[in-house]
Amino acid sequence: MHAQTMFAVDIAREAENNDAFRTVLHTGAHTQVVVMTLQAGEDIGAEVHEHNDQVLVFVEGTARAEVAGQTRDVAAGDMVIVPAGTPHNFVNTGDGLLRLYTVYGPPDHADETVHQTKADALHAEASGQDEPPSEPD
Repeated sequence: MHAQTMFAVDIAREAENNDAFRTVLHTGAHTQVVVMTLQAGEDIGAEVHEHNDQVLVFVEGTARAEVAGQTRDVAAGDMVIVPAGTPHNFVNTGDGLLRLYTVYGPPDHADETVHQTKADALHAEASGQDEPPSEPD
């Protein structure tokens, strides 16, 4: 977890320059900033974060957002909010890369996590290697 210092980046540039499936950029006590890149046809994976709200902002490509049984096409400049406890998935529907950044509240992944591929992410999650930091008292 990062000390109490300012975290400031050009978040769109960070997302555009990220080639890994998932890269944690910053983990605070109550939020976490992550950039993601999905290959053509790849999805994040259907999931539910029971205790985390999630804000996703798309910076490149197109996707199908599936949230709470609703479906919507999204593209660069769009934002989707997924409340805690809501089933969701995002699928890259374009021929190129889908790049986005997401903010979790509270954090959802281990600090400084980098998963090069979705397979790496699934393995780390299944093996317990990608656990978020403990919540502050």
